[in-house]
Amino acid sequence: MNIAIIGYGKMGKEIESLSRLNFNIVSIIDLHNKEEINTLKDKNVDVAIEFTAPDSAIDNIISCFKQQIPIVCGTTGWYDKINYIKQKCNEYNGALIYSPNFSIGVNIYFNIVKQTSKILKKYIDNYKVTIEEIHHTQKKDSPSGTAINLANIICGEINNFNGWQNFLNNLPENIEFHLIPIVSRRIENVVGVHKVVFSSIFDDITLEHKAKNRKGFALGALMAAEFIKDKKGIYTMNDLLNENI
Repeated sequence: MNIAIIGYGKMGKEIESLSRLNFNIVSIIDLHNKEEINTLKDKNVDVAIEFTAPDSAIDNIISCFKQQIPIVCGTTGWYDKINYIKQKCNEYNGALIYSPNFSIGVNIYFNIVKQTSKILKKYIDNYKVTIEEIHHTQKKDSPSGTAINLANIICGEINNFNGWQNFLNNLPENIEFHLIPIVSRRIENVVGVHKVVFSSIFDDITLEHKAKNRKGFALGALMAAEFIKDKKGIYTMNDLLNENI
């Protein structure tokens, strides 16, 4: 499979390293040659894998739609434009798989949090919910897309909550009852830690995922590339996981 890597930061380099075993990299695009994204079709690219920034992800996705190149998008921070992307996907008959986190382990973790929330919703008056995320100091967005997705999963199962509220480093004493607090911390050389705590006066239930390196994210993105290659429409990692059950 011929792939293009859009964005040559830490994730782009990790994808490059893993993909050389089973994929043919025909294009690597960064800030120095970003105009080349519009010529990927001429290079016989089968799938593009995109990890850039929110302000460029939308244009990158649409460019791939126009060229009929399926795209894997790991950039977060643009999901408020998802309806616009769906419209463009239909207009150009494109293909996209996106996720706040392509790690297979994290997506299994999402499902564990979902099932736990389903069980606890009958008893939620006894429990407080807190989400904590820790990342490296170079991470620009706060909270992480993964933490936001965790909050949305819990809100989808427990009617007591209708959103989330972000705090840096520490949890204050006064918190909106109907908002899930997300505590974001930035520490040197931390790949990513996410923790959901259901806490009562009787006990704490803690669900945690800790990434040891970026290889898990890169491997999941390459699996997503194989998944999306001959498809049309918009998908998430849940579609990939369900296909393999």
